[in-house]
Amino acid sequence: MRLEAVRGDITGQRVDAIVNAANSALSRGAGVCGAIFAAAGPDLVAACAALGGCPTGDATATPGFALPARWIIHAVGPVWRGGEDGEAEQLGSAYRRSLAVAAELAAHTVAFPAISTGIYGYPLDAATDVALAAVRAAPDPPELVRFVCFDERTLAAYAARL
Repeated sequence: MRLEAVRGDITGQRVDAIVNAANSALSRGAGVCGAIFAAAGPDLVAACAALGGCPTGDATATPGFALPARWIIHAVGPVWRGGEDGEAEQLGSAYRRSLAVAAELAAHTVAFPAISTGIYGYPLDAATDVALAAVRAAPDPPELVRFVCFDERTLAAYAARL
């Protein structure tokens, strides 16, 4: 498995699957989630509604619709509550479940955002450590995992650890 970090827009990634930092209702949100919904087009709303939600720490998939990626894997990370409420396990689980779903879809290339580090408030350095540990331990890893970073600060956190 090759790991890389890039700065950019996850909606333009030419990979088999992109991961959405989703909410448990799988509804259009802000940040990366809102950008993915906007770029994928209106069919994504109906596809997510048909799934009926997804619990924190889990992941599920829809087609990519108007995106270059064939699939969108919707991963639900935790809201940061100070670190004593199981957040690290939930975040690690969201990454592990995303990769398990990717394997089920035969996705060889996967792009991740920095799950839970936006409005969910997870500290960037701690989230990056959890993400990389979970991905590196994947039992059935894809050929490529790309961490798509929205800003230079996030890219620096990933680059320092890769």
